[in-house]
Amino acid sequence: MNKLERIAENAPCSPREIDHTPLLARRDYDAPSVFLPESLLREARRQKGLIENAVPPICVLDPDGDLVDHVRADCGAARSAHWACYHTQMWEWQNAAARCGIIGAVVGGPFAVLVAEQLFASGCELLISITSAGQIADLGPPPYYILIDRALRDEGTSHHYLPPSAYAHADPALIALAQAALGHIRTRVYVGPTWTTDAPFRETEPTIAARRAEGILAVEMESAALYAFAAARHRPVICVAHVSNQLGQVEGDFEKGEANGARGSAELVRAITEGFVARRQTLQE
Repeated sequence: MNKLERIAENAPCSPREIDHTPLLARRDYDAPSVFLPESLLREARRQKGLIENAVPPICVLDPDGDLVDHVRADCGAARSAHWACYHTQMWEWQNAAARCGIIGAVVGGPFAVLVAEQLFASGCELLISITSAGQIADLGPPPYYILIDRALRDEGTSHHYLPPSAYAHADPALIALAQAALGHIRTRVYVGPTWTTDAPFRETEPTIAARRAEGILAVEMESAALYAFAAARHRPVICVAHVSNQLGQVEGDFEKGEANGARGSAELVRAITEGFVARRQTLQE
């Protein structure tokens, strides 16, 4: 049986073929990229007639878009006049501590990192991702939040930024900063690991049981990719999971809380922003 016949019959690859799978065979992690976010932004500005200008220092990724709706309706967020990304829109508003920008509907690791690369190339100083997640460990009924300290790399994007390993880890100093900042809010927040997957509809019973046995708290789609990017590029990224469901296994699932969870998420963004700005001011003194 040749290789094409084996693929057609869905037979497993040999160990040698696995070693040559492009995703796992990659070794050029330290080599510079040919295609740069700065180049993409340059051409987008040219085509759109935009003037180059920095994005707000604090940027937020909101895959579900509920927080975007909230800051537009309640905080007067306006569409950015300078964000040049081809694929997204940014909305800007003034937080109590800093100017903030938010982008909605950035779902999945590849898209999240594509946008993150462009944000930091445009002047972002801290990126906060708040993504919906499914419950793995029973920490009580959803909704609640998890400050993600590490994410299991069951996806593809992280493997283009870091050598193979089980987890992509957050910067411990940033987790400590966020944990201290979030300790003063009313919203329920835990700290721990999540499982990042590219295939939410392939969350099977055996895999879920294995993840639960490993101590995984929830499953989401972006954090491992974002943390690998952050580590490889030395960029400050904080990922938070909004545990909003029990994987559709109960009636009345996917209820996020008040204002679809947007008020709780806004409280997290405000607290982390204030903590980050306060630390930056301390370091500058």
